[in-house]
Amino acid sequence: MRFGIVNRMASLGRAKRPKLSSKDKSYFDSYCDISIHEEMLGDAERTNAYKNAIFQHKEAIQGKVVLDVGAGTGILSCFCGQAGAAKVYAVEASAMAEQAKKIVNSNNLQDCVQVIHGVMEEVILPEKVDVIVSEWMGYCLLYESMLLSVIYARDKWLKPGGILLPDSATLYLSPICDDEIMVDKVHFWNDMEDTYGVDMSSIIPFARESLSKEVMVKSLGAENILAHEQVVKNFDLYAITKANLSSVKYSFLFRCFGHADLQGFAVWFDVNFCTNKKFLADDEKKRDLNPCDSNTHVKKKSVLLSTSPYLPETHWKQAVLYLKKEMQVVQDSKIHGSIELSPSKDNPRFLSVNLSTKIDDYPEVSKHYSMGYDLEKSAIE
Repeated sequence: MRFGIVNRMASLGRAKRPKLSSKDKSYFDSYCDISIHEEMLGDAERTNAYKNAIFQHKEAIQGKVVLDVGAGTGILSCFCGQAGAAKVYAVEASAMAEQAKKIVNSNNLQDCVQVIHGVMEEVILPEKVDVIVSEWMGYCLLYESMLLSVIYARDKWLKPGGILLPDSATLYLSPICDDEIMVDKVHFWNDMEDTYGVDMSSIIPFARESLSKEVMVKSLGAENILAHEQVVKNFDLYAITKANLSSVKYSFLFRCFGHADLQGFAVWFDVNFCTNKKFLADDEKKRDLNPCDSNTHVKKKSVLLSTSPYLPETHWKQAVLYLKKEMQVVQDSKIHGSIELSPSKDNPRFLSVNLSTKIDDYPEVSKHYSMGYDLEKSAIE
């Protein structure tokens, strides 16, 4: 009897009863807050990149089965339905799944898009899929560890030769000068005597050190960058494994552009949407067989979504690692060091960052940063 019930659940694409830890429950509960979705959908760079990528891969999606991992409001699933997918499974662990169903119905896509309220690792789909689409990127790329759910879905549900959107990511690092935050957050305390008649300048060292306690999410510009960025790691989503994400390490050597105060380092990322090699090969065969028929070949352009400080701002901004003290650099100053990013031991959805750096004749500086928030507290509030 239980076997029959399990089979029926599978045919409906429903999830097993989620076995959530309190941390996971709090994490998913946080995505019930509509302000998070407002922020994401209000990010035109992000949303248009996904829309463009989906419609540029229309040939790979038409008549195919798509899985949307972490569907949220369901907008990516709707894009896939509009692009001609035969079926879209929109998997969302939070209660936002109920709102996604309403959005799907409002767009008359209910015959194509099936919203499944469940955790990706617990969901049983009725079939394998041709395409996986997901907006899995967190601050500093790896925060929240949602990439692990995409890896699970890829290994469990993606057909051989299926495609991932996006299919690659690149993490960057660069030294920075950020005088603006020094004025706003540190030298602010110098103004207290003029403003209120109380000298509070003694707190400046404490205020400066407080900046370096955690990874800060902040918008920077080209003027803040002190040296050419370097690639910390390239991620091939077709090949990456859970073990690869247990620790991301990189040793760097920067040469500075000119005279400035080195105040920390910025981390940002790109993700790329391009058709996998098998699909490209099949497309090339069609062109070779029908060289005069332009309709048999549409040149695929890769779509890039970047959070670079040189480009328009996204809601991810940049992740900044401030040092305890600024250090002066000049043109061609050498900045040696290493960085390691790994899931926090306290909560794997949080991020732990270790940074060591040495600038010219300055002594080496080592610093540990955390990136996370009190999930349980935020869920209660």
